[in-house]
Amino acid sequence: MISIKNLSKSYKLDNGEEVKALNNINLEVKEGEIVGILGTSGSGKTTLLRILRGVEKFDEGEVRVERYTLKPDSTQFYFNQVKKETAIHLQRSFGIWPETVLDNVVRKLYGAKYGDEAGTDFKLAHDQFDKEAYELLELVGLKEKSGHLASVLSGGEKQRLIMARQLAKKPKVMLLDEPATMACPKTKQEILDAVKKINEELNITIVLVSHLPEIHKFLAERVILLEDGEIAKEGDVDEIIDEFLSDIEDPVDIELESTDETLIKACDLDKRFYLLKGKDVLHMKDISFEVKRGDILSLVGPSGAGKTILLRMLGGMDVPDSGDVFFKLEKDGETKWVDIRKASLDRMEVRRNIGFMHQEFALVYWATVQSQLAKKLGYKRFDMVQEAKERAKEEGLPDMLLDALYQLTDLPEREAKARLEQVGLEPSILDELFPKFPETEIAEQVADLFEALDLPLDILGRRSFELSGGQKVRAMLALVLVSKPDILLLDEPFGDLDPKTLRTVTNSLKRICKEFGTTIVMVSHNTDFIRELSNRAIFIDQGLLKDDTKDVDRLVDDFIGFCKADYLM
Repeated sequence: MISIKNLSKSYKLDNGEEVKALNNINLEVKEGEIVGILGTSGSGKTTLLRILRGVEKFDEGEVRVERYTLKPDSTQFYFNQVKKETAIHLQRSFGIWPETVLDNVVRKLYGAKYGDEAGTDFKLAHDQFDKEAYELLELVGLKEKSGHLASVLSGGEKQRLIMARQLAKKPKVMLLDEPATMACPKTKQEILDAVKKINEELNITIVLVSHLPEIHKFLAERVILLEDGEIAKEGDVDEIIDEFLSDIEDPVDIELESTDETLIKACDLDKRFYLLKGKDVLHMKDISFEVKRGDILSLVGPSGAGKTILLRMLGGMDVPDSGDVFFKLEKDGETKWVDIRKASLDRMEVRRNIGFMHQEFALVYWATVQSQLAKKLGYKRFDMVQEAKERAKEEGLPDMLLDALYQLTDLPEREAKARLEQVGLEPSILDELFPKFPETEIAEQVADLFEALDLPLDILGRRSFELSGGQKVRAMLALVLVSKPDILLLDEPFGDLDPKTLRTVTNSLKRICKEFGTTIVMVSHNTDFIRELSNRAIFIDQGLLKDDTKDVDRLVDDFIGFCKADYLM
């Protein structure tokens, strides 16, 4: 079915350096087999999958998929033929049309036969392909959703619709590249069940790339361990996973305890989300809780429960329909409770002491670590904010507008830019109001932080592509923590990390919380991460707060049972 012989592939970086992505790979995969590929970030997993897909050329060796053999000098025709024999499934929801589930699959079947999915003749398509489309939807567990618009599906349902569309091409091989890494346990289980059913009923060969051991244990018949572009070991699933985790860091022995001091009060939050004809998609209501100093509080729940919205309401990025969020502010010897919804210079002071890390948070590819830290300090350091206030006065900017602009510095760059464009402002206004901290002074500013994160200072002059996977994640943490915020809000920024890198991050966060007294509220689907780091957890389902406890292990066990996540059992 699949045969790989002496496969090698290198990439050239912008600085002229050559990096070996794959080195002398030899692998055989039998028809109908599920083979897992395991390894840390940068080990070559995705490159290998792209070559098997026929979308990546290589330097040496040969690759045979079904009856087609690819070599470095093969013409595009043969790469195109391999693409027809394979289907690839990524974790992002892409390639879905804004129409019904059935129409999505029928359209794909029509395109597979006539070569033009975009110009589907639906009368002809439904006459010819409805029966086959329903069979595919039943296979992935979506037959009852056939008349639903794709846009209203849950994350797991969208993933399974993508699978049905891929199966419409009648591939011999299904390539899965981290198909469920960012999903909640419930969604993961739905996706994994669909993969297993596809393999058993259609005898489709599956090559699965994932750095999550539990996914390999649930699906794979054997596993390949990739290290630095080479096959380090292959064979029994449990044996390879033990090998993979053999050098994982031990958990640091730091116990994090909260105090009785309240820092955040969420009071009777209510927010509705609508779809068509005024129907609720999600109604968050009656949400009240407090965040204490020293809390490492996890917001836990299935996809679509409202966790990210709640975190954004805490951060003032989304506004509830009713209810309030107050932050404690010590100023001029007095204690104030600042409403995060209302623009004011006091709210600006509160925001200065908050670090927010979004799901899509990433280092800027072309900028040095030092330059990015300097920009972040320009936003967050006390004296820089005071200078911004003076600058705004000189320019005649009202306090309310300055605070509204300052709020954008915590948003993802794309979202901040879109909001500025809506009101006719250029993104450069933020740089004018909050210029970068002097780069020459960065090393002194971050020395203690880098020590706590186990980061060498010599990475300051490097760009993201020059860092290892672990260094890249810790450098992202450094960006959020460089101003030593009192409160850190984390929205699943580590969901796509392998267990070894995640343990390093967990240990770093424990040290940071202990050394700087940081309070954390985070959204996470990773049950091991929640258990290891949190000292408190809140369970949310369908917009309702169902549980709030310091017994994190019990809540996580309940959550796994709620999700019927067999792969975690």
